[in-house]
Amino acid sequence: MAEITASMVKDLREKTDAPMMECKKALVEAGGDMAKAEEILRVKLGNKASKAATRTAAEGIVGIRIETDGKLGAILEVNCETDFVAKNEEFQALVSESVQLVAEKSPADVAALSALPLREGTVESTRAALVGKIGENMALRRFARVEAQGKLYQYIHGGAKIGVLLDLVGGDEQLGKDLAMHIAAAKPRSLDASGVDAALIETERRVAIEKAREAGKPEAMLEKIAEGTVQKFLKEVTLLGQVFVKAENGQETIEQLLKRKGASVAGFTLYVVGEGIEKKVSDFAAEVAAQAAAAKK
Repeated sequence: MAEITASMVKDLREKTDAPMMECKKALVEAGGDMAKAEEILRVKLGNKASKAATRTAAEGIVGIRIETDGKLGAILEVNCETDFVAKNEEFQALVSESVQLVAEKSPADVAALSALPLREGTVESTRAALVGKIGENMALRRFARVEAQGKLYQYIHGGAKIGVLLDLVGGDEQLGKDLAMHIAAAKPRSLDASGVDAALIETERRVAIEKAREAGKPEAMLEKIAEGTVQKFLKEVTLLGQVFVKAENGQETIEQLLKRKGASVAGFTLYVVGEGIEKKVSDFAAEVAAQAAAAKK
């Protein structure tokens, strides 16, 4: 019988993204034949998609759907483990079909979306089958469905890693495209100050006060200094307060631009793939050691 080395296990794991012990078992069953072991894993993973669900899915893409009249649209983030799978046509098809269902069926949440009919089953069964086929965890993370007050515009950037859905009242096509692009580039947290978390504002205020105090500023001036810092912060994180990225003079804010164009923004949704997800760094050597220790027990 051929010797099954750690290097062989590692190579098969990188090819299939299957659990390490499953790779070793497949290689033993295949007598060390890498191609046969890969085939064995593909068969087994079809029934073991749940194993992949324990792994972090922080890559993926954003899908956007806007109906032809621009009055109804949806945006959806679907995650996977690697950028390689994010570029997979079958994965992208799942995202495209799912975001269309969001627009058409208006599900209440991700669970409701997952239960909707798709192909020969449901969104969830289609997802699970693809997980089993590819051997990589995938997750429908979040979505928004928008019935526009004005007209919807979209912008996709960086291989669909950033997606923007914008509801613009008035203005024209160029303004809509420019604003959606600006949001993707500047990443505002909200439309205006009313949408910024009060706790976040208070944190900025406390930090400003402490910095000013450490710099030796008079106590009587601390509040005024902090207020100035907070206002600067709000201009940076709110869409209306930000300077337009395409402003010729480098000074016109989005609020001024909209006023000049006779338009307003009813709202926007910005998704950045993996934002807020803690990515796990894999240490193959440590995993081998842990598995070996577990086997001895």
